[in-house]
Amino acid sequence: MDTGIRLALTLSQIGVVMVAVLLTVAILTLLERKVLGWMQDRMGPMEVGPYGILQPVADGLKLFFKEDIIPAGANKFMFSMAPVLSLVPALIGFAVIPFGPDWTVDVGGVNFKPFVITDINIGVLYILAFASIGAYGIILGGWSSNSKYSLLGGLRSAAQLISYELNVGLSIVGVLLLSSSLSLVTITNAQAGGFWNWYFFGGGGFPQAVAFIVFIISAVAETNRTPFDLPEAESELVAGFFTEYSGMRFAFFFLAEYGNMILVSCMATVLFFGGWYAPFEFLQGPESIHWVTGIFWFVLKVSSFLFLFFWLRATLPRLRYDQLMRFGWKVLLPIALANIVLTSIIAFLFPGN
Repeated sequence: MDTGIRLALTLSQIGVVMVAVLLTVAILTLLERKVLGWMQDRMGPMEVGPYGILQPVADGLKLFFKEDIIPAGANKFMFSMAPVLSLVPALIGFAVIPFGPDWTVDVGGVNFKPFVITDINIGVLYILAFASIGAYGIILGGWSSNSKYSLLGGLRSAAQLISYELNVGLSIVGVLLLSSSLSLVTITNAQAGGFWNWYFFGGGGFPQAVAFIVFIISAVAETNRTPFDLPEAESELVAGFFTEYSGMRFAFFFLAEYGNMILVSCMATVLFFGGWYAPFEFLQGPESIHWVTGIFWFVLKVSSFLFLFFWLRATLPRLRYDQLMRFGWKVLLPIALANIVLTSIIAFLFPGN
């Protein structure tokens, strides 16, 4: 009986999170076009529904009913599996993200945490591991299409992801040293009490502002967003690794990109900016409403990072490929390593701060 209740609770929790993520992706597709239009002094989508608010519905219907074409020379199995291999890792990373207070409630004799699907003590490694698997979907999509443009896009993506994934991992090490944990719930709880306890501002004894800058730049590169969208590069490679894709397979790649944007925004919020905690304790309110205020502050922080993605796309030109690789290996990597050394020294000399 307990197993059945636990399974039902977990499945319902997963369902709520997945629906929330997919709805957020739909809203982001509209907001991005509206924000870009506002920044470039134009209207953005205006035709479908009042002020264009039904544009995501129209886009979804178009992709759903569009003809699904498989090139004659393609490897059909790999061509079909590549979009799924990109999308699934982008979605299952949310299993370890704490969206609210670390509460445990009793439901039918089963202990249940409503605001985190699972709190594992290697949560950070879990996300990094599955992010690596997502790269295979892009590489296989480029190779299996039997197209020069797609293959070049896939190879670019492989080199880019390997380069910047290293910097993402190293930028997080400082936070792990200060929190002494790989659990995202533990890392969040260590930042309670006010913004001065957030790792970005010096919680734990040494500010991780530099690490955050390395993390956010590398995260933009990891998600293939402007100015690091070299794997797609519409003006150079037509559309990169998904040139030959159409219909729902194309939509899966699209969902994976936006899902990864939301995931890295959640990680930045949890690792550097206190997760669901308010900047001042009095803004958190009484404990009975922490679940409301916690979700509010979490969503506000994540939304700020998503806006940053739009802002970067509207203002920065695409890097040249040699600039991209040089910046990752010769600039970000030494900075990330220096931050680890300094954080280690501070953590050793002043333990427990």
